[in-house]
Amino acid sequence: MNIEARFELCSDGIDYHEIIECIVSALDAKDPYTAGHSQRVSEMALALSGVLGLPEAEVDKIHVAAHLHDIGKIGVPDAILNKPDRLQEEEWAAIKKHPKTGADILSKSRHLNELKDIVLYHHESYDGKGYPSGLKGKEIPLGARIIAICDSIDAMTSDRGYRKAYSLDYCYEEIKKNLGKMYDPDIGALALLHWSKVTASVKK
Repeated sequence: MNIEARFELCSDGIDYHEIIECIVSALDAKDPYTAGHSQRVSEMALALSGVLGLPEAEVDKIHVAAHLHDIGKIGVPDAILNKPDRLQEEEWAAIKKHPKTGADILSKSRHLNELKDIVLYHHESYDGKGYPSGLKGKEIPLGARIIAICDSIDAMTSDRGYRKAYSLDYCYEEIKKNLGKMYDPDIGALALLHWSKVTASVKK
C-alpha cells in the first residue's frame, strides 16, 4: 500500500492529507516566498518521478516529501526568512538549518518518519559540496536528488526581494551546466529531455 493510501486509511481516522496541507499553509503564511512554492515543487517532483518510471509507492513517497521539503523553515526567524536583501553569512547559516529541523519534525510522526531523509538531504549536491552532510552521488537519497532539481527550477523562476525571476530558458541552461555538479546527471538529463512536462506547474 502506498504512503498516501496509508495516510487515508490510518485506524485513528485522521486525514493526513489535510494535516500536510495545514502544515504547508502555515509555512506559506510565515514566508510569502514559499506561498505556492511547495505545491509547484511537489508537482514537478511528481512529473519527474513519473518520467523516471519509478514504482507508484516511490512516486507517492517523493510527492509527499516534496510538499514538506521546506517545513523546517518554520524554525527560521521571520526577520531572516523575509529579508528582502541578500543574506549575511550568519543569516545564511540559520537558513541552512532548515533541512535538519524539517527532518526532526517528520521523525516525530510514525506516518511521516520515512520521509525524513529525503527532506534532510534535499540540499545536498551531487559533487558532495551541499549541506548538511556533504553527501555525494548515490549516497544522496533518490527522492532528495529529484527534489533538488525541482526546488532549483522553482527558486530560479520565482521573484525574490533582491532579483526578478529568471526565464525557463535561463533555468534550463543552469540545470544543464550543473549536471554532475549540483544535480544527478541522469535525473537532470531526463528533466531536460522532458522539460515542458516537468515545468508545467511553473507555467501556470
